[in-house]
Amino acid sequence: MSETAMTATATTVEDARARLRTGGPKDDGPKILEHALGWTLVVVLAMFVTQAGLL
Repeated sequence: MSETAMTATATTVEDARARLRTGGPKDDGPKILEHALGWTLVVVLAMFVTQAGLL
């Protein structure tokens, strides 16, 4: 009976770890979209800085 309890606990811990992932570098996703959005943010920030007269 204690083996069943231990297995259930181990499964619960594994499930919790799967749900609590932080999205680190091992995540597979649309790299090109992420890259394009990053550069878009850089361009928008540069335009804002220029228009505000901070540069």
